This record gives sequence, C-alpha cells and structure tokens, in this order.
Amino acid sequence: MAGPVADARRPPATLPATPVQRRGQTKHMTTASHQDETHQDMAMNADDNDAQARLAIELEETRAELAAVRDESLRERAELENQRKRMAREIDTARKFANERLLADLLPVIDSLEAGLGVEGDTAAHLREGMELTLKQLLKVVGENGMAVVDPVGEAFNPDHHQAMSMVDSAEHAPGQVVQVYQKGWLLNDRLLRPALVVVSRHD
Repeated sequence: MAGPVADARRPPATLPATPVQRRGQTKHMTTASHQDETHQDMAMNADDNDAQARLAIELEETRAELAAVRDESLRERAELENQRKRMAREIDTARKFANERLLADLLPVIDSLEAGLGVEGDTAAHLREGMELTLKQLLKVVGENGMAVVDPVGEAFNPDHHQAMSMVDSAEHAPGQVVQVYQKGWLLNDRLLRPALVVVSRHD
C-alpha cells in the first residue's frame, strides 16, 4: 500500500521539447535579439544626429565670429589708412606754412625798405636813419622768432660759437680773447645757426 502512494506524489517527468517547439523558441529569441539591435541602432543614430546638430551649430557660430573678426579688421585697416592720409596732409600743411609767422613779421621791414627807396633827393643822413630804423625792425622780428646775435668782442674764444680767422698780438687783450669780429654769428633757440668769424689774441 505504501509504494503506490509514494509514486502518486512524484512529479510527472518533463517531456523533451519537440522540434517544432525548439524552432519556435529559437525564432522568438532571434526576434528579441533583432529588436534589441534595432533599438540600439536607433539610439546610436539619435546620438549621431544630436552630435551632428551640435557640430553644425558650433560651425555656424564659428563662421559668424570669423566674419565679425574679418569685418572689424577691415574697419581698423580703413581707419589706419584714413589716419595716415590725414597725418600726411597735416604734415604737408605744416611744412608749407611753417614760416608763416616769420614772414608775416617781415612784411613791415619790407614796407620800410620800399618806403625808403621811394623817397627822391633825400640826404645821406636821412637814408642812414631809415636804414637804422629798418635794421631795428628786422632785429626785433628775428629776436621774437628765437634768433640771437653772437658778437663776442672782448670775450674768451668759444670754439662752439666762434671761428678763428687769425691770431694777433694784443697788449690790451688777454691770451685767447676775441680782439675783433669780422662777421657776427647767430643762434636759433640756443642752437648755432652761423659761427662768428673772429680774430683772437695770441697766447704767450
């Protein structure tokens, strides 16, 4: 009695799958694998599209920045060219009218000379007086324009401002002292314009 009861409790044996069942299972697995691969391909394609879109946006932004830089460079180049031309015009104008003030100051001197030459039958004394007046006017003009006369009679010889033409013995002058001035010199704003031509006392 115990033996049959124990057999009745034993689970039924699992039957092996038939060929048809195995083909169905294989087909199901293949379909699932194919779907997974499809989903992966779609995800990869979506990522590629996003990356391409980002690259396109970055490329467009880079092109825009490059165009802005190019335009700014062209504007700066044009501005520099305009400044160069403006400076060239200003330099040319300054060169043409650099002596405008001096020449304007010389006009009264020219007027005085012309007035003196226009007088007929005048005496030598009057002519000398007119020339002295004209010279004063001329010296005033050149002095106002930075010129100073170099007239070193009695002064020590200065090779920077004087040019010795000869040397003489002089009991009235110390050795190396200017005895006589053949031609006065001139300074322009403390720079030598022309040296004074002088005679110098001889050294012992």
